[in-house]
Amino acid sequence: MSNEISLVTGGNGHLGNNLIRLLLSNNIKVRTTIRKIDQKIPLEGLSCEVVQADLTNRDALKKAFKGVTNLYAVAANFSMWSKNAKVEVYDNNLVGTQNVFDIAQECGVKNIVYISSVASLDYTKLPAHVDNGYNKDRRNWYYNSKNDSDKLALELGKRYGIRTVLILPSAMIGSKAFKLSYSNDLVNKILNGEIPVDTNVSLNWIDVKDVAQGTFNAMLQGKNGRRYILANEKHTTLQESVKIASERYPELNLKNPKKIPKWLLYSVAGLMEFSSKLTGKEPLMQRHYIDMFYGLKQDFDITYAIQDLGFKTKPSKKALIEALEYLKNDWDNK
Repeated sequence: MSNEISLVTGGNGHLGNNLIRLLLSNNIKVRTTIRKIDQKIPLEGLSCEVVQADLTNRDALKKAFKGVTNLYAVAANFSMWSKNAKVEVYDNNLVGTQNVFDIAQECGVKNIVYISSVASLDYTKLPAHVDNGYNKDRRNWYYNSKNDSDKLALELGKRYGIRTVLILPSAMIGSKAFKLSYSNDLVNKILNGEIPVDTNVSLNWIDVKDVAQGTFNAMLQGKNGRRYILANEKHTTLQESVKIASERYPELNLKNPKKIPKWLLYSVAGLMEFSSKLTGKEPLMQRHYIDMFYGLKQDFDITYAIQDLGFKTKPSKKALIEALEYLKNDWDNK
């Protein structure tokens, strides 16, 4: 095993944990950061060093980054809703990105693979491509944070002379998971028959292990300053996703989501938003989500990832079937 240390921030998260397992299987020395030291269950049995470090704590990051050559910046606040989204999501992600690059420069880190998101892409021209620019829709603080932290990562990488490669995954699903990510939770809702209406939203499912492999390849051979979309080229609708689950598990008697007009979805979303102000819980639908995603086909141009990274991904349907199987039969934290 090489003495060079690869650091993965957020090693107890869905992608971070799968990435650590991949790195270890390639005989790479790994250190990882987690926000709370008592959240180590996903790392049990893994031969990696674990350090407690929040991205907002610069002193903790200095300790974690010492001696690190390659840094996988995975950790971020992935929250599509929050009581105070400007502070808790947007500011947190921007400050975290600034700190990661500042401390990486101080500690002599040579390479950073930064995990962005397809949320930062411009969807006005499909299939979405990194050369089209950034998402112009500024109605959601999470999407804003991915837009602006993506730009900031590239700017800081260039300023500090750190080779910086950006990865933009779509909806990551599958094993191993130790809590339900946003995307895995949606798959679980499909299994549980909790999709009563068709919101006319499309998904772009991708196996988290394919993203982990693409991320590793990006460290090995990604071009400095380039953004790579890790996704399937074609979307899958919510209707199609439920149908796949229904055909796979007929005993669940899953019902096709009912199609209802957009104006009615909009009205229901408004009521849910009002209720969330009283309960403090995330609404199942929000009006600006409907505005952003209604009828949107999440298709992507992944040419750069194929050419530069040798990116390969299992088809969306296969990724979904495997995720359904995992969540139905093997997921331990139900």
